[in-house]
Amino acid sequence: MKICIVKLSAMGDIIHAMVALQFIKEELPSSQVDWVVESTFKGVLENNPHIDNILEVNLKSIKKKKSEIFNQYKILKKYSKNNYDIVIDAQGLLKSAIVSRIIGANVIAGFDKISIREGIASFFYNKKVSIAYDANTIDRNATVICEPLGVKVTSEKIINKEKFLFSASYEENLPEIFNIFVIGSTWESRNYPKEKFVEIAKTLKTPTYIVWGSEEEHQKALWMQDHSEFLHILPKGSLDELKFVISKCSLLIGNDTGPTHMAWGLNVPSITIFGPTPTNRVYITPINKVVKSKSEVNHYKLDKNDFSIREINSEEIINLARELKK
Repeated sequence: MKICIVKLSAMGDIIHAMVALQFIKEELPSSQVDWVVESTFKGVLENNPHIDNILEVNLKSIKKKKSEIFNQYKILKKYSKNNYDIVIDAQGLLKSAIVSRIIGANVIAGFDKISIREGIASFFYNKKVSIAYDANTIDRNATVICEPLGVKVTSEKIINKEKFLFSASYEENLPEIFNIFVIGSTWESRNYPKEKFVEIAKTLKTPTYIVWGSEEEHQKALWMQDHSEFLHILPKGSLDELKFVISKCSLLIGNDTGPTHMAWGLNVPSITIFGPTPTNRVYITPINKVVKSKSEVNHYKLDKNDFSIREINSEEIINLARELKK
């Protein structure tokens, strides 16, 4: 069977969907699995033995230059020549549904109208999956990918998963024991205060590398490094290099964002800090924990002005970190 999964972005969403791959290959070992992704996030998928081909697109380029739509269409038409048996839209957006239809197959699968973020997208599918929009994000991803293939996935299977992020080998120049802090995210209201990250570092007294993305986050990281001897800025590298470093760390503490979710995909101990977003975006396991602010979250309308994450006491995170290190 030739399978094409469409999950274009973002990093955390792609990671949550990738857990399905091992279950597909377990039950359909001879299947070919290709994945369509925005070029920016290709590195997340690289080196995974369960992906046969990574198919890149750059739909974001269309926003900057409208004529780019023709180039992207040509790319998708080229992929359509792969003659897939099924294309699965795991994104649930109008643009991903259109991508799925252009690539084409006898079966186009995706969420039904009440399970999807953009209801109009469901009209592009001829095989539809029903699962509550406010259900666990990882369950949703696993279900929309596996159910159309007749592959059964349970919560127990997901909790006991094998790691599914892989990287090339890089030269190691890392301490034997070290932590990682992920200090950024897409909204400022999802970011735990830099001062409290410093408090955690000073208390745990473990060498800790700071992951950063934007220049604003870099400046924040520089400030943090100046305020604790235990904090060091991680040089900016590729996503594949980031997977490698995270795979070697003892504990990752970070905001609800892609690099933090890498720890779960690598079976590395982690603490994810939540403010205005729901904790059911992750799976809580014996080594993957969450800390949530006291605010209530509406899954259907997230509040970007909810800065309650700032009220989380650093001691709560420190105590959890100590438990994970026992």
